[in-house]
Amino acid sequence: MKKTLMVAALTGVFATAAHAQSSVTLYGLIDAGITYTNNQNGHSAWQATSGTINGSRWGLRGAEDLGGGLKAIFTLENGFSIMNGTASQSGRMFGRQAFVGLASDQFGAVTLGRQYDSVVDYLAPLSNTGTQYGGTIAAHPYDNDNLNNSVRFNNTIKYSSVNYAGFKFGGTYSFSNSTDFANNRAYSFGGSYSWGGLNVAAGYLQLNNDVPNAPFTNANGPASTAAGAQTGEWTFLAGRQRTFGGGVNYTFGSATAGFVYTQTNLSGTANGGISAKQSGTTAGVGFNGDSARFQNFEGNIRYALTPALSLAGAYTYTRANFGGGVNPNYNTVALQSDYALSKRTDVYLQGDWQHISSNSDNIGPFLNGLSSASRTQDQVAVTVGMRHRF
Repeated sequence: MKKTLMVAALTGVFATAAHAQSSVTLYGLIDAGITYTNNQNGHSAWQATSGTINGSRWGLRGAEDLGGGLKAIFTLENGFSIMNGTASQSGRMFGRQAFVGLASDQFGAVTLGRQYDSVVDYLAPLSNTGTQYGGTIAAHPYDNDNLNNSVRFNNTIKYSSVNYAGFKFGGTYSFSNSTDFANNRAYSFGGSYSWGGLNVAAGYLQLNNDVPNAPFTNANGPASTAAGAQTGEWTFLAGRQRTFGGGVNYTFGSATAGFVYTQTNLSGTANGGISAKQSGTTAGVGFNGDSARFQNFEGNIRYALTPALSLAGAYTYTRANFGGGVNPNYNTVALQSDYALSKRTDVYLQGDWQHISSNSDNIGPFLNGLSSASRTQDQVAVTVGMRHRF
């Protein structure tokens, strides 16, 4: 009898220890609001919107302690619309993120799966669109630099370093999963450094697609979708995309001010252009030569007026070259006030304005996340919403 009781007690102890060494967390964020737009395809609009600032999502995150400072980790994250319950990211079950890997307290982490690139990981948090202070609708025109992670990458191996006295770095490689190894692939690298109130970061992203006018539409490719090009995640119809940039933030007291510069160079754009999803037009926006370019200059500021109330704003000037003498310039302003009702729930008021000056009547302003572009030179959107985290 005594032996039986001892075995039962030891079994309970070991079960508790095993449970303490591994964990799985359910988490999520819901962003819902009402948005007024002055001009969408020639008409004003009132719309119930999901993810105006941060995309609504739920996910599972887990870790298992393997001993010696090593652990197994995984993340499965689904994106969805709170307004109709449908899945985002072309209907994928775990379209935002899906990866598994090993993490070391000493050497960093290596993960495999569908993941963000290094520009998103390191540079985006210094911009307005890459944070809770501007988000989706505040993206640079067409999200041309992917700071709002419009494109996520399949078949990706990623390395993320540990924090070396404020310095972190990493990189990704996304396989084509075809015999044509160098085609339909992507890679990136980046890093950041923090010291006191100073934070600087830089990143580089390249997408290779040597097949003309077929950007990552292979169902096995790194940025692919089986649903086809017009409904997919790709932003540009181009043979090659190179995006790079850098930024700096400085926090002083209750305020944080920053500047971010990015540039996206496209080649192999003959008969190419911007996807319908990103340009807000049925047929997309076309390029007029074999190359195109976007340059973004963003200044941003955030200020905590009280522990519960914050104010934020950003101005971005974008110079673009579509070829054939078409050189539109974009001025984008995003302003936000946010009030925290609790640690997990807040309400916000956000206004966004974009003005385009162009020598082409076929290009209109289009704030990211709206249904369609404006038929005038200006587009204004005002959103009242709430976010809840769990």
